[in-house]
Amino acid sequence: MDNRASGYQAERASALAAELRAAFGKLKRKLREQGGRSDLKPSQASVLLRLEKDGPAAVSSLARAEGMRPQSMSTIVTSLLEAGLVKGSPDPKDGRQTLISLSRKCEKLLREGRAATQDWLTTTIQKKLSGQEQEKLTAAVDLLTRLIED
Repeated sequence: MDNRASGYQAERASALAAELRAAFGKLKRKLREQGGRSDLKPSQASVLLRLEKDGPAAVSSLARAEGMRPQSMSTIVTSLLEAGLVKGSPDPKDGRQTLISLSRKCEKLLREGRAATQDWLTTTIQKKLSGQEQEKLTAAVDLLTRLIED
């Protein structure tokens, strides 16, 4: 391959990367709107998703996992406690610590948000894309999955 072709492919890949980032940013915002969690700050959403994935944790553990100071994490957790999205309970191994976990209200909101997002995306795909376009989208998803695999 000559340098011109290589340069063209690099430019094309760069343009494609920019388009993908923009499209995924818009899709992410749209999904967030449909899921009803658009009023959460990204840091709050991140903590909720971490608690959902990893289970109850102390504020200090959450801070380490999120790469922030414990004081900053305390502020986030306090806002989530006030919103009724998390609850605290004594750590059975160390009664001096409090374990933070998702509240039932939060678990319900997450389930409902995911269902709403799934419904919106399913309906939008059906309405806006032909069968052939849906097949192309399937192939594109396969390619995107390959891109993000380690």
